[in-house]
Amino acid sequence: MTLKRGHLFRLTLLLVLLCSYTFQGTGRADEAIPAREERAPDRFGMSLELASVYDPGHTISFAALTAFGLFDYGKIWRQDRPKELCFKVEGALGSTFRPEARVVASIGMMALYYVDRIATSQFRPYVEGGIGIIYTDFRVEGQGLRFNFNPQLGIGTELLQKNAPSSFVAVRFHHLSNGNLYHDNRGANSLILQIGRFF
Repeated sequence: MTLKRGHLFRLTLLLVLLCSYTFQGTGRADEAIPAREERAPDRFGMSLELASVYDPGHTISFAALTAFGLFDYGKIWRQDRPKELCFKVEGALGSTFRPEARVVASIGMMALYYVDRIATSQFRPYVEGGIGIIYTDFRVEGQGLRFNFNPQLGIGTELLQKNAPSSFVAVRFHHLSNGNLYHDNRGANSLILQIGRFF
């Protein structure tokens, strides 16, 4: 799927606005944020990502190790928010393993929302979406640049354990393209399986 001129820019703008202004309070910042003891604690973790590019073709697969921090959304953005909303910052480093070894590295930010209405004592589902920058040592035909924008959307669930850090599993839609910053802007779309654990 090739994004037409301006489509990626609109998608990026929409995701940034979602992260910046969703659930914004109308009062002063110190009134909008709950007391410190009500904020979600900072959490950190790592995950392994296995990905397959499905457009164009099915000829590229890659794996990456990702480290991330998960923070209370209101603490970061100084806004009122539902307690289920968090802000994630992550960095990944990996390599393609098909058809050959090529470096893949990215940084990004995401809004993550826990769907606690359907959570159980063992599973805490969530949805997430955001934007980042990615470097790929490979280029599909017509891609143009190795540095690209990297919007992602995903669904997953934490696997809750008593007296131990949670594990999680997720599936993401992963896109890269340069947003028409260069005349060749063939994008690449992947599906990612993510398996990880909080510290």
